[in-house]
Amino acid sequence: MSVAERQAPELRVQKWIGEDGASIAPLRLSDVGTGPKILFAFQHWCPGCHLHGFPTLQRLHAALAPTAVGFAVIQTVFEGAHENTFEQLRVNQLKYALPVAFGHDEPPAGAKFPSFMEDYRTRGTPWFTVIDAGGRIVFSDFHLDADHLVNELGQA
Repeated sequence: MSVAERQAPELRVQKWIGEDGASIAPLRLSDVGTGPKILFAFQHWCPGCHLHGFPTLQRLHAALAPTAVGFAVIQTVFEGAHENTFEQLRVNQLKYALPVAFGHDEPPAGAKFPSFMEDYRTRGTPWFTVIDAGGRIVFSDFHLDADHLVNELGQA
């Protein structure tokens, strides 16, 4: 895949909702599962997230969730905090019928970027991060070929 492999940092996102929309404790990587994981970063006001990102995530989730691939979605609020709000998590979770945890990541006091963007070196949204079962980041980029990943992880 298209990134130099490195160990995935622990998540520092503090605000989350579970698959039922209720607030939950901060998610840790181990909560996403013991196998491969797909983390999707978005912003509610991002047109590309709705046109390409979420449909790609839906395809991946439908094909890979039954195979024990874990999923989490993180709204990285690096701009537009007035529209990219915590309340929009449930709106998007329902709109795309994704029964996975959604996190809301705003920059900590004094920081320019949210913790996920800093820790995972993302450069915007929509952004896909794929972590292998050993905890190493094996893909991190804007564009992900869903069919290729489904084939690759389906054979793992």
